[in-house]
Amino acid sequence: MKFLNVFMAGLALISLENPVMAADPATLRIGYQKGSIALLLAKEHGLLEKRFAQTAVQWIEFPAGPQMLEALNVNALDIGSTGDIPPLFAQAAGADLVYIGAEPPKPQAETLLVRADSPLQDIADLKGKKVAFQRGSSSHNLILRALNKAGLSYQDIQPVNLPPADARAAFERGSVDAWATWEPYSSLALSQGNARVLANGEGLNLSGPVYTARRAYAQANGAFVHAVLDQLTGAEALTRSQREESLKVVKKYMGLPDAVIASYLDNRPPSPVLPIDESIINAQQMTADLFYQNQLLPKKIVVRDAVWHEPD
Repeated sequence: MKFLNVFMAGLALISLENPVMAADPATLRIGYQKGSIALLLAKEHGLLEKRFAQTAVQWIEFPAGPQMLEALNVNALDIGSTGDIPPLFAQAAGADLVYIGAEPPKPQAETLLVRADSPLQDIADLKGKKVAFQRGSSSHNLILRALNKAGLSYQDIQPVNLPPADARAAFERGSVDAWATWEPYSSLALSQGNARVLANGEGLNLSGPVYTARRAYAQANGAFVHAVLDQLTGAEALTRSQREESLKVVKKYMGLPDAVIASYLDNRPPSPVLPIDESIINAQQMTADLFYQNQLLPKKIVVRDAVWHEPD
């Protein structure tokens, strides 16, 4: 009996010193866009499926960030990657999402295009003109900041809210004067010779893409979320260590010419997934305030309220 008591006490001590690791979730529904390089490479190489064998990974494609965060808000998605602006609109609309990571800014990948034969030569020439972009996307931020820098206001243009495919069609048929978009749409338009760059994100203090999750999902699966982001950082690094293979993967998903894919990769810096720190929070808050001041956000928001803090 004495031996049994000692044995049980030993087991108790071992369990305290080596707590059982939380099980990975049964499912992960992860949203991506055609321009989400890290996600495309992770999907193609099955990195999440290999790392999390007990989790059923479902990949869901979206045309832009606003649609992705709408899905996240209605519990049709667990984790997604968007530009910096969609989460601000989602938070203002009451979505219970949290920021879980961010990539460095990619100013050359945010572009304001005009047709090659357009008389427009600088941002000031946009006054009174029709500008197409996806409302609530990173391009919305690009046009707003570019206008402000040029001494114009949002009210000085005629905004045309269109998702990328529709905006491209409107741009090509001349229904709009300019198109604010992101990669790879800009490189594709430029490669066809019927467009030129009026401005990009250089000098506009843009933020990079962000990763968000349903708050309940992140809170219930903290270690898992961290591990997913680590896998995505590893996938993104393949653009440098395995460039040619990465070009082929991206081409497979996008169906774009080699030169367009190469241009896209060249316009992005190394992009590991970074933790949400004070600089990212402050940058997002400044952007949120800018959109609110221009009456583009329906209410003032506190970005910090949507930052995920893993329980100790």
